[in-house]
Amino acid sequence: MSTERTEVFSSVQCTLGEGPLWHPLRQQLFWFDILGKKMLSVDDGRTLVWQFDECVSAAGWLDRDRLFMASETGLWTFDLSTETRTLVCPLEADNPVTRSNDGRADPWGGFWIGTMGFEAEPGAGAIYRFYKGELRKLVPNVTISNAICFPADQTCAYYADTAVGKIMRQPLDPQDGWPTGVAEIFLDLSAEAFGVDGAVVDRDGNLWNAQWGAGRVACYSHNGALLETVSVPTPQSSCPAFGGEDMATLFITTAAEGVETGLAGQTFMSATGATGQREHQIIL
Repeated sequence: MSTERTEVFSSVQCTLGEGPLWHPLRQQLFWFDILGKKMLSVDDGRTLVWQFDECVSAAGWLDRDRLFMASETGLWTFDLSTETRTLVCPLEADNPVTRSNDGRADPWGGFWIGTMGFEAEPGAGAIYRFYKGELRKLVPNVTISNAICFPADQTCAYYADTAVGKIMRQPLDPQDGWPTGVAEIFLDLSAEAFGVDGAVVDRDGNLWNAQWGAGRVACYSHNGALLETVSVPTPQSSCPAFGGEDMATLFITTAAEGVETGLAGQTFMSATGATGQREHQIIL
């Protein structure tokens, strides 16, 4: 089943829109323009933009006023009330080739974050987890880190290397959320013309994957069956997130780089009929 019920949420054009986050306490969407070095939001119909001096790509929430933010050099707290950024720990800060990319909070209060080369250099990136003060590399030799998300039953993490085209499912320890055992292939989309990009899991365990080049977000069941697709009116769909008062709105970021259509880089929303999970709170 395919739906065309997609509307523009924000007409601000992002060179590389990414990392949408619905803040459950503020009832507010935050997202990033990675190459524009910006974080954006909308509050009471007013667009908010925070400009940084380096690429920023993903965030989670700590409390009402503080976000946990990933940049090309570190993991930070960012106070929305004072606009103060404080370094928590470096993230490949000594490697000028790489920057942060896709990331999401896990159900235990940790934060998974992927890195990649600025020019998508093969194998230059990795996927990490920050948990209780420790940053640990989980997946090395990643070209384009993406699709980091978690089901509500806390059994696994999903992630992908877009260059490989396979979404992996990594079993997790139910006590602390660290990986246990070997990751297995959840979806092999390597033969498709599109790239697997950002993803989120809804309350029923279905995975919604933005598919770069296809102009859509595709929903797959927990056993990998394609259930439906949501069309986006520009090809480079990059990442979905559920939000809204009832968690039933699917927000979708896109990218304008290399695309000539007028809607490229804008942020969209769709009423899919699905209900998302509340984003997990990060615990420092």
